[in-house]
Amino acid sequence: MEYLYILREALVWIVTIFWLYQLLISVCSLIKLKDKPLKVKKDHKFMAIIPAHNEEQVVGNLIESLKNQNYNKDLYDIYVIADNCTDNTAQIAREAGAIVYERYDPEKRTKGYALDWFLQQKIKENADYDALCVFDADNIVDKNFIKNMNKKLCQGEDVVQGYRDIKNPTDSWITSGYALFYWTMHRFYHLARYNIGLSPLLNGTGFMVRFDILKPQGWKTVTLTEDIEFSLQRIIKGKRLGWATDAIVYDEQPVGFKQSWSQRSRWTVGHMQCIKEYTMQLAKAIKTNKSLMNIDGFLYIIGSIPMFILTLILILTNFLMYAGNAMTQADLIINMLRYLVPTFLFPIITSAFVMWLDKRPIRPMLKGLLCYPLFMGSWLLINFKCLFKRDTKWEKINHVRNIKINEISETGKEKLEVEKELV
Repeated sequence: MEYLYILREALVWIVTIFWLYQLLISVCSLIKLKDKPLKVKKDHKFMAIIPAHNEEQVVGNLIESLKNQNYNKDLYDIYVIADNCTDNTAQIAREAGAIVYERYDPEKRTKGYALDWFLQQKIKENADYDALCVFDADNIVDKNFIKNMNKKLCQGEDVVQGYRDIKNPTDSWITSGYALFYWTMHRFYHLARYNIGLSPLLNGTGFMVRFDILKPQGWKTVTLTEDIEFSLQRIIKGKRLGWATDAIVYDEQPVGFKQSWSQRSRWTVGHMQCIKEYTMQLAKAIKTNKSLMNIDGFLYIIGSIPMFILTLILILTNFLMYAGNAMTQADLIINMLRYLVPTFLFPIITSAFVMWLDKRPIRPMLKGLLCYPLFMGSWLLINFKCLFKRDTKWEKINHVRNIKINEISETGKEKLEVEKELV
């Protein structure tokens, strides 16, 4: 029982130090920084790339928002990769004004494969683009997205994640959960790290990559989370990613729990694939690059499933000690509350604080805030399930609302003005 006590205390210290580190970094999101100086003054040429699988309902709205960018129309082209489509995605995209590439490969169906297939053709053509921006088909894009990404290029950034907002945050407690999660991550993870010279991560959609860095080999990712995988590849090389609060893309999230469960299960499996593929490489990069950025990247990868497993073991040690009469029932209850109360109440407090910082109205999100512990708690169940059963099946998100860019609420604009002052 003495060894069990030592194990429990060691786990307590590991978990506590990990979360204290995360808290310390999060505080850095409150730092006000001057804008970076421009290294060049140039209007760069962009590709706007939209991988799309059976997205006939929404792809037209995204193309419309891209065609209305506050940027020289001769300096960007809109491409749609109609990937294994069985509907009218390609036709609708062409009619909307996009250049369409149709791809059929039922064995390689992820976004990463579609991007590489398309980019290999552009690399062979030696296409005269400076950078590319990648979007999901159900996105709509703020009119200044490309303009603000161009500014990042002029500041010397190579890979930049834009601000991924939600276009349907109040549709259900599920969409509210997604919104609160992303708003919190954007400020306390991405912005905080960008402020102090660490690396944010790509976030699935609404990101920009300088074309030159892809020309040697294309887009080489194989996991279900190609965004995280590409980010880790850059961090391993000692390359920091950028962050653009004012380059906003609005994403649609699933309304129902079943679809959300399937989507988040796929993300968790993708994280587990990245853990298997990149943990050792990240550890070696710490020695090679000798930078806090590499340590932070390593902590990110072990902070998901590995930290979850350590926490489960910590909880189990408490029950084993209680079963062995080394702990009273009162001590067991107190220890469980130490884990459960922060796990379920802290997300509400932090997300409400982020909304206050961003000047977002609280009232429309009250139900979402109250249900947020259920959303995050279900993610813990997903993680547990994926330890034993890893379903990689892709399930299409049903689009229940046809939202256009001019229907986005003024709330997003108010948030942007506030955050411009912070970066």
